[in-house]
Amino acid sequence: MTDSIPNAAEGFDFSGSGVLIAGGTSGVGLATAVAFALAGCRRLMLLGRNEERGKRAVDEVLGTVTDARAEFLPADANDPASAAEAAAETHRRLGGIDILVNSVVAPYQPTPLHEIPVDDVRNILTQQALGPLLMSRAVLPFLREQGSGSIINIASDAAKVPTPGETCLGAAMAAIVTFSRTLALEAKRYGVRVNAITPSLIANTGSYDRAMSQPFSKKIFERITGQAHLGLTEPEDLANLTLFLASPLARLITGQVVSVNGGISVA
Repeated sequence: MTDSIPNAAEGFDFSGSGVLIAGGTSGVGLATAVAFALAGCRRLMLLGRNEERGKRAVDEVLGTVTDARAEFLPADANDPASAAEAAAETHRRLGGIDILVNSVVAPYQPTPLHEIPVDDVRNILTQQALGPLLMSRAVLPFLREQGSGSIINIASDAAKVPTPGETCLGAAMAAIVTFSRTLALEAKRYGVRVNAITPSLIANTGSYDRAMSQPFSKKIFERITGQAHLGLTEPEDLANLTLFLASPLARLITGQVVSVNGGISVA
């Protein structure tokens, strides 16, 4: 082993990292924020639209790790100007950004395409896909300038596994996945790594509750859940993989799309 290859103890020390989590106020984003704090991160910014939820999220992080430093910044990742302002303000407050995690999702109820109003199709695509693209674009110049950094985009297995009721959602998730892989090719020469994570159904989240609240989607996802022989994915499972991909232990990993689904599929 050479000095340039970190060992496990070194790899999960984020005490020197500035971390921005878009969508960090609930679900996977919040679990990831707590995980970074537990791994030593003391420069942590949570981005979201709801200030009350943002305050609760910061309180949860600080309640778990009493000496952590976490802030909330209100912003709409789907708005170009707001995303750019949030990136610049985070860079100023944290003194730099090393890791961007995009866990930005919009509420979605699995619905057959013929039942989706035509006027809603565009909104579903943009609300689901645009946030990670805009935040990556806003943060990338800072990462390029410093010659290092990691971007992790949370998408969905809907990008790879066709599922009834997820026509528009699948299209949006596929956009995030292809964007991530292509950006990885563009950014690697600047020392910036880009990867994507694609879960299926995630327990203890709003998306799980919505999927199980309607007969059409409940029938589909109960069958899908039965295929998760290793267990249904929870937010902490995604947080653990995010920390690995953001760490020096994954220094040669970029452009990859990793499913975390308990064995539901091997896509």
